[in-house]
Amino acid sequence: MQLRGTLMLLAASFLWGTTFVAQMSGMEELEPFSYASARYLLGFASLLAVWFGQRKERRQQQRRGQYRSGFAVGLISGLIMFIASSLQQVSMLYTTAGKAAFITCLYIVFVPLGAALLGKIIRRENWIGAFTALFGLYMLAVGEEFSLQKGDLILFISSFFWTAQILFIDRFASKVDVIELSTAQLFVCFTLSTLVMLGFEEPTLGAMSDAWFSIFYGGVMSAGVAFTLQIYGQKYAEPSAAAILMSFEAVFGALSGWEILGEVMSSREIYGCLLMLAGMIVTQLKLTRAR
Repeated sequence: MQLRGTLMLLAASFLWGTTFVAQMSGMEELEPFSYASARYLLGFASLLAVWFGQRKERRQQQRRGQYRSGFAVGLISGLIMFIASSLQQVSMLYTTAGKAAFITCLYIVFVPLGAALLGKIIRRENWIGAFTALFGLYMLAVGEEFSLQKGDLILFISSFFWTAQILFIDRFASKVDVIELSTAQLFVCFTLSTLVMLGFEEPTLGAMSDAWFSIFYGGVMSAGVAFTLQIYGQKYAEPSAAAILMSFEAVFGALSGWEILGEVMSSREIYGCLLMLAGMIVTQLKLTRAR
């Protein structure tokens, strides 16, 4: 069972990591919110199908008095996710897929630290991991002449919103229907992305058609399949091990950017990535415990 959970979480990490390439490829044809709108529409539709497929299980939970809808919680979480994903999507106009993957994954470091605000004790491993990852970020994103790339700064800001979204979900996920929560999240992201798209962008059906694979991969494979793998994978894996496995999203993102898009990192940037990965792993070696 533990091996099954490990494989599921690694598969989810692979899909999330390679989605950074799909996002960048999609924006060769579409503007950021046009791509996001199409992506989240497919993601919403795929999870809606999962929701319909679980209706018998849901009715059984209702009869046992164990069911609690996740739609309301998902609407709030979706607003946070929309801000985080929008910042991430826009940032990729100015940075690479590899950098985007690593900087986004700083949420793995920030989540334990943010949990301190919710009554958790932060252990020494968390602080060591956080400072290691932040130094790695400096090596990765800040040039030798102390210049910070615009896209990297936007990504850094987005990681705080991803942290807020994860902490929000952590508080409610065990109390509500998880599929409904995620479905509502994607519905909010689709709706708000569409409104911004209609207000500021001019998408065409031809551009949508040309970017169909990137849209499909980012919507169905990342939002639908990967999220489902995460849910079931975490049933079999310990929380700390699950977080470490999911941090490999950054590695897969960098490798796919190099292999598919031909992105090349300098020695300084590679060292930064290694330090960030080490910090992500160290900060999860021991779980925070309640006061």
